[in-house]
Amino acid sequence: MAHHKSSLKRIRQDAKKRLENRYYKKTTRSAIKTLRAITDKAEAEKFLPRVVSMIDKLAKKNNIHKNNAANLKRGLTLHINAMA
Repeated sequence: MAHHKSSLKRIRQDAKKRLENRYYKKTTRSAIKTLRAITDKAEAEKFLPRVVSMIDKLAKKNNIHKNNAANLKRGLTLHINAMA
């Protein structure tokens, strides 16, 4: 265990950030699953910008890689465009 005050503070900050990152990642994953489960094209097109925004925020904060974000957005867009 660390003994310096700064090290203890860094441990507290990292734990807090880890929880926040887990929350945002899990929320985004749930939104992606919800979007993939939607069968109505109009409803999916309406929901897509919210999910894309969530993915972009994760990439901006380096929670996911920018290429991973691009691939996710591409896959979701193709999924919606393929709907009849």
